[in-house]
This record gives sequence, C-alpha cells and structure tokens, in this order.
Amino acid sequence: SHAANPRNLIMNFHSKLLDVMQNSENLGYGGRYKQLAPHIANAFNLRLMIKIASGRHWKNATEDQKHALVTAFSNVSIGIYATRFDGYSGQSFEILKVKPGIHGSQLVMTRLINPNTDDINLTYVTKETREGWRIIDVILDTGISELAIRRSEYRQILKQGGVAALTTQLIKKADLLGLN
Repeated sequence: SHAANPRNLIMNFHSKLLDVMQNSENLGYGGRYKQLAPHIANAFNLRLMIKIASGRHWKNATEDQKHALVTAFSNVSIGIYATRFDGYSGQSFEILKVKPGIHGSQLVMTRLINPNTDDINLTYVTKETREGWRIIDVILDTGISELAIRRSEYRQILKQGGVAALTTQLIKKADLLGLN
C-alpha cells in the first residue's frame, strides 16, 4: 500500500508497532518478527539504506551479492524491531511535526511516550521513491543517525572482505537476535 505522504507512512508504521507491542507476550519473538516483516519491508527502503551503508563496496558487488546483502540487512532490521518492541506498558506515539530535510527528504519528528520511563524523540528521514514515501534513516534522541551507526559498524568488515563478508556477518547477527 502506497503511503500518500510522510505523515501517513509513519502513522501506519507506528500503529503496527503498537499492535505488535500490545500482543508481544502471545506472539513471542518469532511472531513479532513475522508480523513486522512485511510492514518494515514496506515502510523502509532497505535496499537504499544498505547501499548507503556499504558505500563504494556496493558498486563492485554483483546483482546476486547485492540481493543477498539486502536480504541479510532486512532480516537484521526486522530482528532489531522484534527485539526492541517486546512489551507494552501503555506507550503511545505522537507525531510532532513534518519538515523538509536535505535532498528532497521530509523529516517526520515523533515522540514515543513512555508512561514509566523517559519519552524518546525519534525523527524519521523519509524520501519519495517510485513505490511512494519510504523511511531511509531514523535519527535517535541523541541526534545520531541509525545509518551512520551501521556505516561505522560495517566499515571494517567491508574493508576486509567486501559485501560477501558483510552478508555473512549480518546472517549471523540475524540468527543471534532470534536466540535472545
């Protein structure tokens, strides 16, 4: 389903996250993963994200290698959400505002309201693609971009073994997420 605008995109994504959080006990990790997978694949442009995160190494990879890397990165991304949103204690999401970002992006500034702990501000960097609006980065409370974190995490692995080594690493990481 195409999100008509960045606000809709994030509203839909948040309502799915809440849904999974509220049912997290019954779902368990596997159930949360299964529920979130199609929504994360739809809300995020995962291919563009890993292309950015892998930098110049992307250009040297074959189409098969790119496909394998995107798949592994997707599995890790879904796994992180399935791990992170593993319970519900009255949280809610609020969209604060939408404002223009760089390179034609739109920033959707939101707050995760936690009744028992501190609220968290999350800014989604969204970009219009052929498939409609998609998230390409999440900027955390601290002002640090998730994509920047991944980039520095992956740099060493890419330098040593290129896209193939990173794919192997991400497959391992995805497997580990399911075991926690």
